[in-house]
Amino acid sequence: MKAVLDYLRENQPRFVNELCEFLRFPSISTQAEHRPDLQACARWLTEHCRKIGLDAEICTTAGHPVVLAHTPRPNGRRPRFLVYGHYDVQPPEPFELWRTPPFQPTIRGRTLVARGSADDKGQLFAHLKAVEAYIKTDTELPCDLTFVFEGEEEIGSHSLPAFLREHRQKLACETVVISDGDMPAKNLPALTYGLRGIAAFEITLRGPARDLHSGIFGGSVENPAMALCQMLGRMRDARGKITTPGFYDGVKPLTAVERKQFKRLPGTEQSYRRFLGVPQLFGEAGFSSSERTAVRPTFEINGLTSGYQGEGGKTIVPAWARAKITMRLVPDQNPTKVLKATVAHLATLCPPTVRMEITGKGTSAPYLVKPSSAHAQAALRALESAFGVKPILTREGGSIPIVTDFKKVLRADTLLLGFALPDANIHSPNEQFDLDCFAAGQRMSAFLWQELG
Repeated sequence: MKAVLDYLRENQPRFVNELCEFLRFPSISTQAEHRPDLQACARWLTEHCRKIGLDAEICTTAGHPVVLAHTPRPNGRRPRFLVYGHYDVQPPEPFELWRTPPFQPTIRGRTLVARGSADDKGQLFAHLKAVEAYIKTDTELPCDLTFVFEGEEEIGSHSLPAFLREHRQKLACETVVISDGDMPAKNLPALTYGLRGIAAFEITLRGPARDLHSGIFGGSVENPAMALCQMLGRMRDARGKITTPGFYDGVKPLTAVERKQFKRLPGTEQSYRRFLGVPQLFGEAGFSSSERTAVRPTFEINGLTSGYQGEGGKTIVPAWARAKITMRLVPDQNPTKVLKATVAHLATLCPPTVRMEITGKGTSAPYLVKPSSAHAQAALRALESAFGVKPILTREGGSIPIVTDFKKVLRADTLLLGFALPDANIHSPNEQFDLDCFAAGQRMSAFLWQELG
């Protein structure tokens, strides 16, 4: 291992330059005009995998390409593990909030600023640099590795489930490793052993056949915007509880061990409030903010649309009103049942003066892996070796739908080992990646294969 660690330390400047080259591709999967950029980025990543000694190829899909790479000279007697990442990035808008252009990587001290630096190019690149260190120093890996890098994570990984099914035998592995998240603090690495699931839909209320003059018709017809606001207001009570009957069926209470882990997280409720810039925090009674965002289910209005939105006023009763809704769900809630119960509950709240339509329905199941498993314990040891401190066990409020596909198709659990910091501005202007965490992530990956192998 000394040769591997020495190689990583000595080559950090080059690694950062290569990462900057990777970050210059505006690989924005949500915008059709950037399709050539995604293809160019996939080609660059494939060539880089070959350059460091991996067998790599570009695989076409119905959407953007998948880059597939393997360590050379596979040995059927060694365990195989799969590393997943994504090379597509979020749109950078609003541009005016960026202090430097989003696709011109800029180093400020020990921070690298660019779109995709933390999510997820920097993190997947750390794994490549670790395996490069093994190959270039002729240090034998105790396991075989497969790398799967997709270009559609930011638009829902639509093509990847079919890719997994088509290449099931080639992708067979004992465990999947994903670094596409964060850790609580620079001196507190984490193994994320749980993710919330999600159920999403759009609700539209339709009233009159057209927008009406609010002076001539107002008061004689239901206002769909008012009706929708009243309905949504009744979906949550004053103590933060969701009112849908059966909504909390299957929700497991926090164990004493889990609550102890949450108390290890840095910061206070007051510092969290100041970080968010809100006058006061709100949430389900009986839980801390960290617990609310990681292990409790929610009902959120993501967007509201109705009536005139332009400059100045327009005195109308709008013909329709619409809201985009997501519910973050936890083990062992059933997303399909929760979605069905929520729509039924909204139907009972809907007045007869408007017509309710539900569209855009989608679900992803919550995910939980046992932190006591042999692979999870190996990951915890690797984290401690890399960062020099005892790691924390945590659960995350976000959703990574592909994790459930890995479980269904490959029958493999996933180790979530993110090493971006909470202030990385993921999905926001001025996204950044701490270069010390970049280096520590490489060491973690190098130690991980020893521990898992």
